[in-house]
Amino acid sequence: MTTVATLEEGTDSPYALSHLDALESEAVHIFREVAGEFERPVILFSGGKDSIVMLHLALKAFAPAPVPFALLHVDTGHNFPEVIDYRDRTVAKHNLRLHVASVQDYIDRGVLKERPDGTRNPLQTLPLTEKIQSEKFDAVFGGGRRDEEKARAKERVFSLRDEFSQWDPRRQRPELWNLYNGRHAPGEHVRVFPLSNWTELDVWQYIAREGIELPEIYFAHEREVFKRSGMWLTAGEWGGPKDGETVEKRLVRYRTVGDMSCTGAVDSDAVTLEQVITEIAASRLTERGATRADDKLSEAAMEDRKREGYF
Repeated sequence: MTTVATLEEGTDSPYALSHLDALESEAVHIFREVAGEFERPVILFSGGKDSIVMLHLALKAFAPAPVPFALLHVDTGHNFPEVIDYRDRTVAKHNLRLHVASVQDYIDRGVLKERPDGTRNPLQTLPLTEKIQSEKFDAVFGGGRRDEEKARAKERVFSLRDEFSQWDPRRQRPELWNLYNGRHAPGEHVRVFPLSNWTELDVWQYIAREGIELPEIYFAHEREVFKRSGMWLTAGEWGGPKDGETVEKRLVRYRTVGDMSCTGAVDSDAVTLEQVITEIAASRLTERGATRADDKLSEAAMEDRKREGYF
């Protein structure tokens, strides 16, 4: 069990953990607990900042030994090229195993159909759940944080999924004193969220402290974008822009990374980690609330997808 030293404000002690140290310690503890409790865990890795931090923590948890888990990426086919390049370089750098579940494969086979709005994020559920079942993964690490969205705020660190990979909020288990219950029946698995208690600002401050490399799209750069539903989207073969939508070059960056068809950029001139942290500290919107069209489909869009097996 993770022990965190607490001190009154103004005291000084070499035994006190900083806020980031406490979060890191908790995440490392979670990774080691899963390694001890489960037979076949896997880390969901998208090349976004949260999964990058999650992998960094896993590397720390088991150093100098290699990470004992493979990576799993659900490839929508509409990913940002910079992110796919980062993913492949990371896998090669750390000699990791990578499983890819391709949405395009399911579309080509006629199992899934393209949506009228062009977004493929809601189509990830079936490839994800079938890959989990076929590879017999019994624990799946995700980078979800409770501050991102209301449905994610309901999740425990260990979140049980039934044999159909579906989530039932009523089956949540208590997690008192950092004790995690990984018990599951054959065919079930557990989604594990080591960053549950982190905020977006925590993630960025940790990235700065650890000197973690990120895809360049997280920093301000000139990009051809067009406006739809109040968001700046990247033009691409996925279906944008439409008639009446004008492409223009703007100085933007991305706060979160997902499918190009539903992930909006924000106007920004933040080109360094320090500038990004200052920008995030002043923001009054979460990154998903500000830049993810798939979460705007309905008030309960994320919870509905989580019930079906999405992260």
